[in-house]
Amino acid sequence: MAKTRVLVEFGMGSSLRREDYTEAALRAIKDALWHNSVNMAELFDFPKEAMIIDAEIGVQKPEQVDVDSLKAIFPYGQPTITVVQGGLDIEKTHTEGSTVIANAAIVVSFDMEPTA
Repeated sequence: MAKTRVLVEFGMGSSLRREDYTEAALRAIKDALWHNSVNMAELFDFPKEAMIIDAEIGVQKPEQVDVDSLKAIFPYGQPTITVVQGGLDIEKTHTEGSTVIANAAIVVSFDMEPTA
């Protein structure tokens, strides 16, 4: 069996007021998940638990993201989450602080027999 990629989806999320990197990451994952209405497991006749989910999240302060909270958003599958330097922090002009923007890339794969 070989890990075979069947879907890639992207999302963006923000924390406008609290500079909450985990919340921005959660919103980016939700955005990516809600872009996809295809049920990949049923399409390939696999159980939903067989989905291998690799999520990469980009934020300016990766160490401030609670990865366990991010894993909880996936209703099924085997999520692996990597948080890397990325996203944006936009300085506010009239008050202190920043708006935090996170980017997410979600890859869904299955262990499948190669064809040909």
